[in-house]
Amino acid sequence: MSNQNTTVFSVGSKNFTAVAINTASKAGEWIQSKLGDFNSLHTKYSMHDLVTEVDKGAEKMIRNLIQTHFPTHAILGEEGVEPGPAASQKALDEASHEEYLWIVDPLDGTTNFVHGFPFFSVSIALAYKGEVIVGVVYDPMHDELYVAEKGKGAYVKGKRMKVSLEQKLSDSLIATGFPADRQMALPTNMRGVQALTTKVRNLRVAGSAALHMAYVAAGRLSGFWEIGLNAWDVAAGALLISESGGKVTDTLGNPYSLQVRNILCSNGQIHDEFSAELVAAEATGF
Repeated sequence: MSNQNTTVFSVGSKNFTAVAINTASKAGEWIQSKLGDFNSLHTKYSMHDLVTEVDKGAEKMIRNLIQTHFPTHAILGEEGVEPGPAASQKALDEASHEEYLWIVDPLDGTTNFVHGFPFFSVSIALAYKGEVIVGVVYDPMHDELYVAEKGKGAYVKGKRMKVSLEQKLSDSLIATGFPADRQMALPTNMRGVQALTTKVRNLRVAGSAALHMAYVAAGRLSGFWEIGLNAWDVAAGALLISESGGKVTDTLGNPYSLQVRNILCSNGQIHDEFSAELVAAEATGF
């Protein structure tokens, strides 16, 4: 890692954040080394939901590193869960009683990785009694490490992050995604896209929810929403945004929790207007 100072981020005597940083960095560097050099490509939930041996290898590496330091902690990782919304919800329900729960997306943006499009990330969060207390998103292609610790702010490359200053939706750059669930989530999200395209400065769909949320925290995007995401897609990003002064809710404006699958986040200034447009377009997913 280049010039990453991990000493700032520690929780009491246990360096949860240092472990998260180290783990995300090592996994990200390994993923980058595999770019253009992987053998297997499979589909999961749909033909648009891809997985490679790199996803699985990265998750195994992350699990091993975390368990070396915290053998009693639980880990919820995307590749350890069966495909589909119902299985994801079941896995989260089963893990949510754990005191310490690491929530891991080893490679968020697999489709981008497969095509060599340099927008993917490693996302690692730690929840204590159901509340996210550490969030790390690492973008290996740009060597950008986004780190948040509850109550202590959020940082990228050692610099404190702040959300953007746009006051109106019409001045805002917004991101979303095209969900793998082609039955419910995608049509719902597309209604939002159609409604918002004329109401915002512009829209971006770059293919990694975790990295989009890191960009909201860093002030590069004014907001992000997507229907049908999972805890591992958004847990780290949610803390990054809240610790950067932004707002994270479900698409109706209810407070964020690990159970939220229809996510809405912004700089806070545009949040109510943003949510109202999704409600009007019947694009909330509820």
